Amino acid sequence: MSASGQRVAVVTGAGTGIGAATARLLAEKGLAVALVGRRRELLEETAASIAADGGRAHVLADDLGDPEAPARIVDGTLEALGGLDVLVNNAATIKTGPLEAYSLEDFDHHVAVNIRSIFFLVQRALPALRASSDAAVVNISSVVGSIVKPGNLLYGMTKAAVEYMSKALAHELAADRIRVSCIASGSVKTPIHLLWAGSIENAERDLVPRIPIGRMAEPEEIAYWVHQLVAPETGFMTGDVLHIDGGQILGNPEG
Repeated sequence: MSASGQRVAVVTGAGTGIGAATARLLAEKGLAVALVGRRRELLEETAASIAADGGRAHVLADDLGDPEAPARIVDGTLEALGGLDVLVNNAATIKTGPLEAYSLEDFDHHVAVNIRSIFFLVQRALPALRASSDAAVVNISSVVGSIVKPGNLLYGMTKAAVEYMSKALAHELAADRIRVSCIASGSVKTPIHLLWAGSIENAERDLVPRIPIGRMAEPEEIAYWVHQLVAPETGFMTGDVLHIDGGQILGNPEG
């Protein structure tokens, strides 16, 4: 918490999609927000929208594939905003394909961004989180961490790891009154789909038939639940994996 008493959040992947929507909502609810991502220009757009609504944001452009990034991000947040109470690990990378399509570099990059960055961001932030009177961590997973979607072997493996890590951290850090939760989101209209589908429209054609509720989510629908999980009113909740997925976890309606 900053000297002014304002809670401070770090949101990774804050330039677009779920991360940007989450950052805007947390700022709207009164938190100061450190915006993390690779593309500074997108982070600046998020920061400008927050500032226009009277919020406080600080841009930290960095690459979570770099093992030194967690230290820079946490230290930069503490220096600029004066504390760290909430950590939202949203950034991820994805490449799809059959087993033989993945190189060693692909494997290492998925592990670095999707797993290692979360582990070491929490570790680096631990002293600040312990000092907070209301600390919370939310890790964004995916429904493919729980169900098999062909072509998502590597991405799904890392998201399953995120869910286990969230539960293990929740247990370990409960004595410090640090809450750790996980959201296993379903298919959301975000730019990550451009990495495998080329467009949101192509992604919808592939994904919507697999979603019982019959549509993809908007980023704001996931951001809503992030805020709920970090809000003081949910202070007795930790270790949960929430499936916000339009029923995807229930199975393919075409099956």
